[in-house]
Amino acid sequence: MITFEAVSKIYPDGTTAVRNFSLDVPEGKIVAMVGSSGSGKTTLLRMVNRMVEPSAGAVRINGEDVRTQDPVALRRSIGYVLQHAGLLPHHSVADNVATVPVLNGVPKRKARQDALEVMARVGLGPELAKRYPAQLSGGQQQRVGVARALAANPEILLMDEPFGAVDPIVRRELQDELLRLQAELGKTILFVTHDIDEALRLGDHIVLLQAGGQVAQQGTPTELLTAPANDFVRSFIGADAPQRTLHITEVGGVAVAVDGMGRTVGRVVSDGVAP
Repeated sequence: MITFEAVSKIYPDGTTAVRNFSLDVPEGKIVAMVGSSGSGKTTLLRMVNRMVEPSAGAVRINGEDVRTQDPVALRRSIGYVLQHAGLLPHHSVADNVATVPVLNGVPKRKARQDALEVMARVGLGPELAKRYPAQLSGGQQQRVGVARALAANPEILLMDEPFGAVDPIVRRELQDELLRLQAELGKTILFVTHDIDEALRLGDHIVLLQAGGQVAQQGTPTELLTAPANDFVRSFIGADAPQRTLHITEVGGVAVAVDGMGRTVGRVVSDGVAP
């Protein structure tokens, strides 16, 4: 679906954000790019919708180089969710959600009506439709951002630290919502985060980046946790941290998983049934 072919980004001052990065993002999967600041993950994300143009290499969608497409049309065809939602402050929730469909020629009345359906899909009630972003909680604003990204029914969603500005409880709720939506809709999602736990929870495939967009390791969450490629990966994912080193014990006749600090973190089930 999305292919990065040896892309690099070198800015006029000589700063190298990304060098010779290649990746295939499969259709219908969540690929999480994770790394600290300066690892190039947002630069790579923004190459997909041409908000950043590569200095070398190519980004392709379904085999077509994105540079052959009109950038405005390209961006309207791709859902984009930002950390702080990026909502239009003087537009109602419904009008924010309807933004791209209206730009694509859908009549405003229909676009607003369709917006209510998309809002319901992300857990927002119709009573919020006439409110403005400042009247919403942080979690509600992010849900509006996701609804707006979905409103034109894009095949691809780009998500740049979308849950990074909310508290841990809301963040967990939003992660749950994304997983539910993905199970229902099967979008191709490129998800950028600095939080390895979020990447491990959401990603079907994880790309762990070092400075300059260098791939330290990529693979499934299980592959990264069980076989870190090097000391950098081991340290970044906390492979030896107490919360990662679990063992099974029995408490009151029930098998439970206990972490390295001795805290019970869950029940152990076999074939979906607790022993």
